[in-house]
Amino acid sequence: MAFIHTPNASASEKTTSMYASAEANYGYLPNMYRAFGHRPEVMECWAALLASIRGHMSLRRYELVTLAAAKELKSSYCMLAHGSVLLREGFTSDGLTAVVNETEKAPIDAGERAIMAFAAKVAHDATSVTQQDIDGLKKHGLSDAEVFDVTAAAAARCFFSKMLDALGAAPDHAYLERLEPKVRKALSVGREVERPLAPSPSRGTSQ
Repeated sequence: MAFIHTPNASASEKTTSMYASAEANYGYLPNMYRAFGHRPEVMECWAALLASIRGHMSLRRYELVTLAAAKELKSSYCMLAHGSVLLREGFTSDGLTAVVNETEKAPIDAGERAIMAFAAKVAHDATSVTQQDIDGLKKHGLSDAEVFDVTAAAAARCFFSKMLDALGAAPDHAYLERLEPKVRKALSVGREVERPLAPSPSRGTSQ
């Protein structure tokens, strides 16, 4: 599931705690936690950073910003994870697919379109952002503090998405079961979803 060997749950007290908490929350141990198994304190700091960013944004805005940044970064893992959140928060499969494909039928308003476009620009090349981009967000009612929040969410996503992809962490196989094929296909913009391992043949049986 990764390009590096990831530690088992007994590697350290912090790793044991992180794995146990993740399993209790998800019902299985996600690959993203395995990827941070050598440095669980980094995952802990990441969670604290996200909490500080999300605390100033609506969940909908945070997820749309994250989706836009993840798409620009070609992160299937983050697209699948945050697309799943939007589905739980009321988006239909068709609506979410329209958002990902940036069609006119996407159930988002002009301000949200502008925010997502800005987040993608931050993820793609932050040096290309201009005063005009900021002014455009303000025309949609964002304050300077809200512009900061959107920028922080998009910039933070660069860290996490690039960590997972550089370490070879494949999106969890659970997405095969939990998402409709058309939605999963739309959200899979980079690495493919991990396939469950085939059961090993019993000893003594021919192959």
